[in-house]
Amino acid sequence: MDQKSNRKKLGVLGGMGSLATAHFFRRIVECTEAATDQEHLDIIILNHARIPDRTEAILSKKHEPYLSLITKDAKELEKLGAENIAIPCNTSHYFYDEIQGSVKIPVLHMVRESLAYAAQIRKAKIVGLLATDGTVQSGIYHRPAKELGLSVVTPGPEGQKKVMRIIYDYVKGGKQGGREELLELISELKNKGAEVVLLGCTELSCLNFDLPEDCVDALEVLVKRSIEVSGGKYQGTL
Repeated sequence: MDQKSNRKKLGVLGGMGSLATAHFFRRIVECTEAATDQEHLDIIILNHARIPDRTEAILSKKHEPYLSLITKDAKELEKLGAENIAIPCNTSHYFYDEIQGSVKIPVLHMVRESLAYAAQIRKAKIVGLLATDGTVQSGIYHRPAKELGLSVVTPGPEGQKKVMRIIYDYVKGGKQGGREELLELISELKNKGAEVVLLGCTELSCLNFDLPEDCVDALEVLVKRSIEVSGGKYQGTL
């Protein structure tokens, strides 16, 4: 497989959270077609674990502490030779324009890529969204969905509390479980008319169990696109 001339170095804005970043990197390695070490991608990961919580930054409207750090990190990746940047954190895409505006290299947009996949590949018109309060309340998915002719449905108040509990207690907090709660949330969204349910939080992607076929993992979409823009061949399944 001679793809070296097409290879581009990928930069990753990580630490949001660290487990999601590790899972993203692992999936890239697992899903890149490669027979030798040298056929894998060159990747620079900046795992900034102490960066402020994204949902808190959005809902409190205190953007500057987060923005000053994330844009600095993006510039550092560019300085280190990254030719594309991936952000394995859905909520951070609220600040996408500022992050992209801070560098000259392309920044992948996980939200738009995931919605386009749901619309073009899965042929969905109504998409269910499981994501943080920050992602849901700020309309990070809703606006680009409208541009694609998609409708977005989300859990009710109690269901959304359950989503946040899964993210912060089970994944970030390290508790075991979460499967039954997630399946209940998926059923709730399907009952609301969702043809595809998007896992719109990379922490949800870290839950170690198989998803129903009518679910799309936004992190896996980002894995696929990151491999492709870096000159590799994706061998996973979506």
